[in-house]
Amino acid sequence: MSLLLSIVIGLVAFMHLYFLWFEMFQWTRLGPKIFRGFPKDLFPKTKAMAANQGLYNGFLAAGLIWTFFISNPAMKWQVSFFFLVCVFIAGVYGAYSVSRKIFWVQGVPALAGIVLLHLV
Repeated sequence: MSLLLSIVIGLVAFMHLYFLWFEMFQWTRLGPKIFRGFPKDLFPKTKAMAANQGLYNGFLAAGLIWTFFISNPAMKWQVSFFFLVCVFIAGVYGAYSVSRKIFWVQGVPALAGIVLLHLV
């Protein structure tokens, strides 16, 4: 795997570990600062839902981190592609349903990984 692709996959994985931490453990404290357009009373009411989202983000991070330990090149490519596409789709849906910023933060890095994966 090329160094640049490894960096992009690592970055996307790290971002999803951050999302896990934020959504599972900091939702009521940092949520109102990050999502300023949402009513502040919404955050305590949605704490369990956010934690569930955080767990899913952790699964995406785990899948991407797993790619660094796969020795079979074909399997490494397939697993990398699968998890990057999952992240990209989540970014597209987040842009549609919550904020366009989610596409730039989540979707674009995953798309860059997908493009690099096809070039390697």
